[in-house]
Amino acid sequence: MSRVGNKPVEIPSGVTVDVKDNFVTVKGPKGELTRQFSKDIKINVAESTITFERPSDHKEHRALHGTTRSVLNNMVIGVTNGYERALEIIGVGYRASKSGNKLILNVGYSHPVEIVPENGIDIDVPSNTKVIVKGIDKQRVGEVAANIRSIRSPEPYKGKGIRYEGEFVRRKEGKTGK
Repeated sequence: MSRVGNKPVEIPSGVTVDVKDNFVTVKGPKGELTRQFSKDIKINVAESTITFERPSDHKEHRALHGTTRSVLNNMVIGVTNGYERALEIIGVGYRASKSGNKLILNVGYSHPVEIVPENGIDIDVPSNTKVIVKGIDKQRVGEVAANIRSIRSPEPYKGKGIRYEGEFVRRKEGKTGK
């Protein structure tokens, strides 16, 4: 049995969940999210809880059961609290700044790298070595943060680059002097 799929999702006050066929719309104080789910999993909305039922114990249905519950729970959390992902910039001369809504990164290239955020994503630069990506959709926040990190991934010899806050970069020993 799926332990994750069997847990009901609590709906906080101020959030409405609307299910039509396999489209689910979640509205809350921070915004609105819509997503299409598999037709196989039945989504039941009661007064303050959402429950999920699967038609059989096939491997595909068991996988969809827990995934559907997790994604819908992330949608509910996103419209109430939102998500954020922090990035650190480490390296001599590496820095970030914000011009309008563009993020400008100077990370060792011959030119500054400019990033324009998508709709629904906010990028904050509290200091020149820290970038915070905020939004209500967990998947899009993580995707934008991963794209920013991929501009200059942390390298293992000196540890320079863009990394997630709290990420451990395994360091390698350089060449020996012989």
